[in-house]
Formats: sequence, C-alpha cells, structure tokens
Amino acid sequence: MTTEPTRCFWVDESQIYRDYHDREWGFPVTDDRRLFEKICLEGFQAGLSWITILKKRENFRAGFANFDWTQVARFGDKDIERLVNDAGIIRHRGKIEAAINNARCAEKLLESENSLAAYFWKFEPNPASRPSHMTRETLRAMTQSPESLALSKDLKKRGWKFVGPTTMYAFMQAMGLVNDHVEDCFVRDAALKARKKLNLNKL
Repeated sequence: MTTEPTRCFWVDESQIYRDYHDREWGFPVTDDRRLFEKICLEGFQAGLSWITILKKRENFRAGFANFDWTQVARFGDKDIERLVNDAGIIRHRGKIEAAINNARCAEKLLESENSLAAYFWKFEPNPASRPSHMTRETLRAMTQSPESLALSKDLKKRGWKFVGPTTMYAFMQAMGLVNDHVEDCFVRDAALKARKKLNLNKL
C-alpha cells in the first residue's frame, strides 16, 4: 500500500487539486502569460473556491485566447456576450469585463516596465519579514500582507480591477512570491530550492 506524502492541509483528495499543489502552487513564476492568467483567475475566484476555478481553467484559457493580454485587450461587446454565455467558465459579466480591462491595463503597465514579472516581483517580501515557522495556524491567519496591500494599492491606482489585498496575497502565494507551504509539506523544500535558482536580474 502506497503512503501518500504529507501535503498542506487545504488540499482535498481530488487529483487535479493534488497536482496543482504538488507542481504549481508556491513555485516561482516569471512567465508573463501565466502571471496574467493567474491574476485574472484570482478575480474570477472571488467568492468561490479555487477548485471550482481549477476545474474550469482550460475553458477559461479557450475563452480568453490563452490569456494573451494583447488579444484580450482587443475584446469587445461580442466577446463579452460570448463569454457571458459560455457555460464552461464563471459567467459573471463584471468579472469578465474586469479581465478585459486588466488586459488593457497590462499593456499600459508594460510601457514603463520591462515585463509583468519584473513588476510583480518587486513586491516580493523581504525573507526576514516572513514567519520563521509556517504552521497551519500561521497560514490561516495570513490572508494579506503589507506587500499585498502595496501591490493592490498600486494596481488599483493603475486602473486594475478585482485586485484587493487578500486576492493579491493569494496571487503571491500561488506564484511563489511567498512560500506558504507548511513546514511538514513535502513540497516546501522543492519550492524553496526553485526560488534560490531564480535570477530576478534577468527579468
């Protein structure tokens, strides 16, 4: 009988969720398309569970041009109606319009930044400010941080929507700007090693 490795407490028994936890969550991401996709999907998650979004992720990718923001920024009324009527995604008009708005904001941001990655990684917390021991209780108490507040404030100033500080902390957790795998999670060390290999000077 194979013994399952110890994972973070929030992972359920579905394979799609386990794979997401084991291979994606908390590993540093510097790919602009993935970063844009995630910030959009975090907006769609508002008020819902991540597993709901995860099960629909391929449908979202199909509906939103694989989250190529240069294409999404060109979406018009016909695209909004198409997406509102797409049963494969979350058919929330406000969130759909926010994703299109954010694509246009991403284009504007890239007029002054080298990449989305270069921008977002500027908000990585100083390691000294992070908890020395990540437990279930510590993680449950951390729904936002000074950095997620700063990121949220700056994005809102730039016109982005559905980017509140709690949503941005979830984004930072998922994209590896923080490593919030609990201490006994078998993935924690792998995520730490991946971060050590990351060279932010190349962004």
